[in-house]
Amino acid sequence: MNFKGKTVVITGASSGIGEALANEMAARGANLVLAARQFVTLCEISQNLEKKYGIKAVAVQCDVSKEQDCKVLINQAINTFNEIDVLINNAGISMRALFKDLDLVVLKNLMDVNFWGTVYCTKYAMEAILKSKGSIVGVSSIAGFKGLPGRTGYSASKFAMNGFLDSLRVENLKTGVHVMTACPGFTASNIRSTALSNDGTAHGETSMEEEKMMTAEEVAKIIAVGIEKRERILVMTGQGKLTVLLNKLVPAWLDKKVYEVFAKEKNPLLR
Repeated sequence: MNFKGKTVVITGASSGIGEALANEMAARGANLVLAARQFVTLCEISQNLEKKYGIKAVAVQCDVSKEQDCKVLINQAINTFNEIDVLINNAGISMRALFKDLDLVVLKNLMDVNFWGTVYCTKYAMEAILKSKGSIVGVSSIAGFKGLPGRTGYSASKFAMNGFLDSLRVENLKTGVHVMTACPGFTASNIRSTALSNDGTAHGETSMEEEKMMTAEEVAKIIAVGIEKRERILVMTGQGKLTVLLNKLVPAWLDKKVYEVFAKEKNPLLR
């Protein structure tokens, strides 16, 4: 796909990978429909991208956990540009708490944003993307292939996203629609600082060494190339690819290794 003049919808576009994707797509000549809850920040990003790259960018305040918000977002995209070529379901939240200590509302919130947000936006965009033979992308995680301790809700929501996208891909093998699951490794962003604790409040700090992680800009470039090549599944790091492989070959051994890794994080939940 040549992105020049195409219409790209990105959720969770006010920070992190979503903001980096907005910059990457604008640099490649795409017109943008950017969605997030932080509307003022989103407007600033849209205006800056228009000035810098000469594209058109529309900001839409949207909480993807609300079906009506997702419907309004997609309608705004179609009303403005008459088409949707790419939908990138990027909006997401994380968590950090052991299940035994967890208020179940945390799991519900994770599923509402990470899974249902993807489903809602994809459902309302489906007709337009079938028409354009475009791309549906889900920004998932290695946590959607291997359950991670202290992240039951996050892993569950990403497993659900992966299953949804996998089924959708098979359904559309002969329609010309491209469905891609993108799985970054640990990425430097604010997702761990905003991760929900056991009572649903934000942690406010990261439990990992952010400076050793992929940058959001690196992830955005890989996703853009993946869309161009109409890739099926993007696992972006050697560690991620190894994790997926080992989970198939030696799952019990991998359980122990994952436990050891997370027992070494800052203020560990596992002892």
